[in-house]
Amino acid sequence: MQAGFQVLKRRSAVDLKWVEKFKGIPVANISDSMSRLSGAGSTLRPMHSGGVVCGPALTVKTCPGDNLMTHMALNMGVEGDVIVVDADGAVTNAIIGERMLAYCIAKKFAGIIINGAIRDMGWIRQHDFPVYAVGVTHRGPYKNGPGEINVPVSLGGMVVMPGDLIVGDEDGLVCVPQAEVASVHSKAAAKFKHETDTFAAIGITDNNAASYRAKLEKLGCFFED
Repeated sequence: MQAGFQVLKRRSAVDLKWVEKFKGIPVANISDSMSRLSGAGSTLRPMHSGGVVCGPALTVKTCPGDNLMTHMALNMGVEGDVIVVDADGAVTNAIIGERMLAYCIAKKFAGIIINGAIRDMGWIRQHDFPVYAVGVTHRGPYKNGPGEINVPVSLGGMVVMPGDLIVGDEDGLVCVPQAEVASVHSKAAAKFKHETDTFAAIGITDNNAASYRAKLEKLGCFFED
């Protein structure tokens, strides 16, 4: 093993039954069910035409602007994988473009996340294959390394382990650790159902005015009579 320059095997991955269960739950509900502490930050945004991403992570750590290890990861991915590339958030050089993404589609990956830049934005916007990135540039990548595959990576402070569940929609991305998928799903599904069931009642009564006033008064807020 050589720290910083190694290709490792993924030892485990979230069971695909959880992928199907999480697909229909908004990321916001999942985030709320994880104490709102897990998130990839506001800079990683969906670039594709629309649709959610949900699947086990195959992680890549690469030098900014270098996609050698990303190419290797595409050869290791299997159907349903989400390729998660931490390129340190740099946007000087693109990590992927239309040709690599066409390969991802052909291999039936679930999506790709680039903590860095992409190119061929016009092509990406015309397709629903999930692509998340920090920015866009026409400048292409280098292929020199080093880098690592199937190691822990960090996206805006959110740690992603190989095989963790990645879920993303228009609001952004969240990572659910493998060991926590059952408990998080139970909470997130219940929250989603509650919000869905109560949506029709919005506006019929007030917005919990009494409880909000009581909290404000407890905090010392002055109310003019």
